[in-house]
Amino acid sequence: MPDAAMLRDSTQILLPEAAIEGLRDELEERFTLTILSEETQVRIVGSPVEIKAASRFLSRNGISIQ
Repeated sequence: MPDAAMLRDSTQILLPEAAIEGLRDELEERFTLTILSEETQVRIVGSPVEIKAASRFLSRNGISIQ
């Protein structure tokens, strides 16, 4: 049975809200994602394929994904 943490890591990205300033609209246009604001953080949720593509996009725009 898959580990829940591993599944969660492949379907979401958690970042400080300021990290995607200026990129949020483009993220929502280019990828099928749900972006949730949670206090000072933003949770980006999507399929593993969309999360991987969004991670590459964010990395190309200077945002470190861990």
